[in-house]
Amino acid sequence: MHIPDGFLDIIISAVTYIASLAYGYIALRRIRVSRNSERISMVSVLAAGIFATQMLNWPLPGGTSLHFVGGALAAIMLGPWQGFLTIFLVLLVQCLVFHDGGITALGANVLNMAIIDVVVAYFIYRLFVKKFGARNPVRVAAAFLGGWLGITLAGAACGLEIGYSPSFPYGPGVALPVMTGWHAALGIIEGVITALTVVYLTQRAPHLIFSEVGDEK
Repeated sequence: MHIPDGFLDIIISAVTYIASLAYGYIALRRIRVSRNSERISMVSVLAAGIFATQMLNWPLPGGTSLHFVGGALAAIMLGPWQGFLTIFLVLLVQCLVFHDGGITALGANVLNMAIIDVVVAYFIYRLFVKKFGARNPVRVAAAFLGGWLGITLAGAACGLEIGYSPSFPYGPGVALPVMTGWHAALGIIEGVITALTVVYLTQRAPHLIFSEVGDEK
């Protein structure tokens, strides 16, 4: 899902950069308002773990790749704002240090993995827990669905971005189903891992799970 340089045209690159910067500005303001130092310190720890798993990439036809994202886990543990910051830091280091994802495509990669994936997973998990309670079966279903749908929609967004870029050799008719289909399949694995991790944390360290009613105002 890490889009490299040369796949997006200047308009899509600019639009995704603007959207990511705007969301990032709001996220940083909300983090400053919350001033939850314990959770802020968790950002770097979780980012390191997600960074390691994201380095495992499987190539897809057309020049992009398939990999675990971790946005759902970041969202469930840290909420939408610090979850965004966690994935953003991972993507920034990967781009600037390891050349995994292009600089011109960083805005799109942030939009897909740090915003769409995180926000979708957070609201699905929160909706399920508020509506059906915080029992373990509900947590499992909510975490699984958040992990699956978050990465699937992020993959779909990636397919649209590269599909509608004139510089990309394939159109959205190819890019969208390829990216969505493969990430829907991977989403099953990511959903299972997210659900198992959430259940383990609720039993061993429940304070690491972001409040179901929202800790950030």
